[in-house]
Amino acid sequence: MNFLIPVNQTERISVFIIWLFHLCGLIGISFGNKEWFISFTPINLFISFVLLFINQKELEIKNIFTILFIFLIGMIAETLGVNYGIIFGEYNYLDNLGYKVLGVPIMIGVQWIILTFITGSFSSYIFGHSKFKSILFGAVLMVLLDVLIEPVAPQMGFWVFENLTAPIKNYVGWLIISIPAQLVFHYGIDKKEITFSFHLLIVQFLFFGLLNILAL
Repeated sequence: MNFLIPVNQTERISVFIIWLFHLCGLIGISFGNKEWFISFTPINLFISFVLLFINQKELEIKNIFTILFIFLIGMIAETLGVNYGIIFGEYNYLDNLGYKVLGVPIMIGVQWIILTFITGSFSSYIFGHSKFKSILFGAVLMVLLDVLIEPVAPQMGFWVFENLTAPIKNYVGWLIISIPAQLVFHYGIDKKEITFSFHLLIVQFLFFGLLNILAL
């Protein structure tokens, strides 16, 4: 488990920033000016995205195409969901995730990249010799994280389902879309980064898990 300790300056600074931002956000949303802190969500996502790729072991043309492909998978799935109720159920995005294209915030596509990379990197570390297990476990981790996000999403101004509660169809849809996203990641990224990805994964689980406990 020595990968938990950042070994170079870039990793140390990156890990410090994501912990600082998420802890400050958690405290601010729960006990301070909730709307003000939530309004910084797109910036937080963008910073997490940039730091994730600053810490990647390689960024070649193949890797760039992998990133774009995962972005498209997420955006197409979300566009179908928002406009036609396909895959996830009937829902709409609210205003706190920033600029939208066809009803879907651009940052949601970025979030699909982030989640795919951090869950995929961790699952690859656990099941390094089996791509099948890595892909499946990565997809399950993405669904589990969504389980924590869904209850607090409406209160945070992210999105809202027609019946206020995310249906089972949503989680099935997440699994269905997460598998091809993980497939693209595991075959498109050869040298997978673990330290920053693991910290960001834990931060996300803690952030949304504690928001559920504190109930905003």
